[in-house]
Amino acid sequence: DYAILVISGSEGIQGHTETLWSLLLRYNIPTFIFINKMDLEGVDRHKLMEELKEVLSEGCVDFSDDQDPKLLMENLAMCDEKLFNHYIETGIIKTEDIAKLIERRKAYPCYFGSALKQDGVEAFLNGISEYTLGKRYPMDFGAKVYKLARDEQGNRLTYMKITGGSLKVKMPVTNQKSIQVEINHEDTNNVETNHAYRNHADIWEEKIDQIRIYSGNRYETVDEIEAGNVCAVTGLSKAYPGQGLGIENDLDMALLKPVLTYQLILPSQYNPFRMLSQLKELEEEDPTLHIVWYEKLQEIHIQLMGEIQIEILKSIIKERFDVDVEFGAGNILYKETIAKPVVGVGHFEPLRHYAEVHLLMEPQEAGTGLVFESRCSEDILDRSWQRLILTHLEEKEHIGVLTGSPITDMKITLISGRAHLKHTEGGDFRQATYRAVRQGLKKTKSILLEPYYHFRLEAPSENIGRAMTDIQNMKGSFEAPLISGDKAILIGNAPVATMGGYQTEVNAYTRGRGSLFCTLAGYRPCHNEAEILERIGYDSELDPDNPTGSVFCTHGAGFIVSWDQVENYMHIENSMKELFPHKASDNEELDTYSYGSSDSMLNHDSGARKSSKGKIDYWQEDKELEEIFTRTFGPLKQSAIYTSSKLGYEKNPDGMVASQANKNQNRKDIKSKVPTQEYLLVDGYNIIFSWKELNELAKKNMDSARYKLMDILSNYQGFKKCKVIIVFDAYKVKGGVGSIQSYHNIDVVYTKEAETADQYIEKVTHEIARDNHVTVATSDALEQLIILGKGAIRLSANDLKDEILRVNNTIRSDYLEKYSNGRVNIGEQFGDDVIEFLEEEK
Repeated sequence: DYAILVISGSEGIQGHTETLWSLLLRYNIPTFIFINKMDLEGVDRHKLMEELKEVLSEGCVDFSDDQDPKLLMENLAMCDEKLFNHYIETGIIKTEDIAKLIERRKAYPCYFGSALKQDGVEAFLNGISEYTLGKRYPMDFGAKVYKLARDEQGNRLTYMKITGGSLKVKMPVTNQKSIQVEINHEDTNNVETNHAYRNHADIWEEKIDQIRIYSGNRYETVDEIEAGNVCAVTGLSKAYPGQGLGIENDLDMALLKPVLTYQLILPSQYNPFRMLSQLKELEEEDPTLHIVWYEKLQEIHIQLMGEIQIEILKSIIKERFDVDVEFGAGNILYKETIAKPVVGVGHFEPLRHYAEVHLLMEPQEAGTGLVFESRCSEDILDRSWQRLILTHLEEKEHIGVLTGSPITDMKITLISGRAHLKHTEGGDFRQATYRAVRQGLKKTKSILLEPYYHFRLEAPSENIGRAMTDIQNMKGSFEAPLISGDKAILIGNAPVATMGGYQTEVNAYTRGRGSLFCTLAGYRPCHNEAEILERIGYDSELDPDNPTGSVFCTHGAGFIVSWDQVENYMHIENSMKELFPHKASDNEELDTYSYGSSDSMLNHDSGARKSSKGKIDYWQEDKELEEIFTRTFGPLKQSAIYTSSKLGYEKNPDGMVASQANKNQNRKDIKSKVPTQEYLLVDGYNIIFSWKELNELAKKNMDSARYKLMDILSNYQGFKKCKVIIVFDAYKVKGGVGSIQSYHNIDVVYTKEAETADQYIEKVTHEIARDNHVTVATSDALEQLIILGKGAIRLSANDLKDEILRVNNTIRSDYLEKYSNGRVNIGEQFGDDVIEFLEEEK
């Protein structure tokens, strides 16, 4: 709620002080300041107060007991215009007004003293008691995780502050609220903008085993803790510092990031894999640590802030794991960005796989990082696939093509893509997405970035000329020096790479009278890019883990297409004339927008063919689709089927006739109440063992069979728009508490210990069948009778096959009618703002 910033009176404001102040400003935390060591000789209170106002804020106000009360009120009045007018009229500022001023970060109380001698400490504590305001917390549970640690027995401790409701032992805790999907629909352009998407696989729920209230190394356990308090809990294995639980959102922990990487040197004969496992514990506890294992070198590298953090880490490793380690020389962590917009294309089509992705990549302001968005119509690519692509963009640290360093300061927008009805799997879009990013980077101009320091150099006036010359030689820049008597201050920016070890030089030529304070100032274009590129020698074409080309298929075999030829084979047409039709008449030389020629495409293995004009009729009549279903599920039946979009049986356009009993029941249901939601509950393992192909697959790998069924029903739901729930037995799992997970657009339930899928389905059907239309897919005869008694429609495993086949045929015919030429032009999807921006890339 509030922070206490301690500053050394003998040293004044140092570099790390400014870093802490920036953090407090970023998180908008009201702050009290205590200036310590005022008992030392040569410490000038008035000069320190001037420095606080100059470097930190004009709102710094001296609150010491010996301060003139009238002068204190005048200084406080100057912090706020409304309060100033009130003070002029009344001559009084109330305590509650001062507290509100501090809470709004308009004023920062400053107290002077000596902690060692207890001077000024009591006044400081009284001030905190008098000028702080209590908070009101919401009733719903919320908490912020701020620290991870382990106790003497190795138990994982999660430290948190409760920010809403209360926390009880054995209470389930989730991070679901903090990673909710926020989507803004623009109906006029029929596009979706995804502002914040996190994979549903990241959602977790765990129970609290123990709540501890710590005092030093000792603690007491409690059964419940209210909002406003801090505690440590056991039982959470997935929480991390900065994460929000319950209603609380995650904190943005991106301000402090390491800019140097060091090799960890282990004692001889010590197993590096054991150390890697131990270091992962430390990485969990400290978000600024980043452990990297280089497989080819068999080395551990750690990204750190500098030498001080190295010494601390060495001490921690010795204390925690009793291992003496050393660190090699530090190397700069470079980053890469792009100079102008580009569209990257990725295609992944080995036999029986298919995905194509088109990404618009735009440079952003320094420090922006990576921003992901979708501007692709759902008529082109289903929302579930779009979300999957955005997940793949976020899950990986994408590297550039200059040095293999991470990319940053870009906005990457999904503008188009294509999936195949039966060949596309989730992993296909991962490959296509990664390749699209790399292909875009290869086509445009990349810029190498390096970290910079913001420095403050204090030195005797006679040494300032030497300091300015040094900074210029280090490729830095600075403002005009500030001269005050025999002291000079130089402020500026310089590359981290050139300033290493400069503090030692400053101490030498100033004979110990100079000080250098450095804080990270972000990334800027590298001052010696050509030299770094030659030294690193990265070849993007020889990086097997990050390919730049795409995979296409012809005559049943996949083949690699290099990045500069991908547009000649891609399946979604994108030309300048189609993107900007209003400009075509003005400039006949417009060919393609950052794509190259798209006249030549090879055939897809599933039956795509060239038309008489040379273009592909991609979605032609696909006999193979029906053949696969016939081979997998048996011949298509012409008997009545159940659908989840109607109330039981009825005569439909396909000539399938409902039974009279169900029709009478339907009429009765319709008269009584119209269902508010349509549900399809599927007994997962029952269907797997009933379908021949899934049964055979399950014998080899049950996970593959489960995901295959989930993919089939996910595609089905995308067309029917009903609520699909697959239930899998987990009743034999010892201690299983059950779980509900989202898979694309459907829900997957794993039952708890001692609960079967039949029991779960019966329970859910009983709860929702009164107000909703429920269909249950299972071939369990007893379960069918129970479900019928609960008011739901029963659907056998074979009938579910027939329904899925009918839906897939409908999807295919609709797609054929809409995109008969096999290509999709993306230019029609954008508003004028996007088109005007893209037009600059002619």
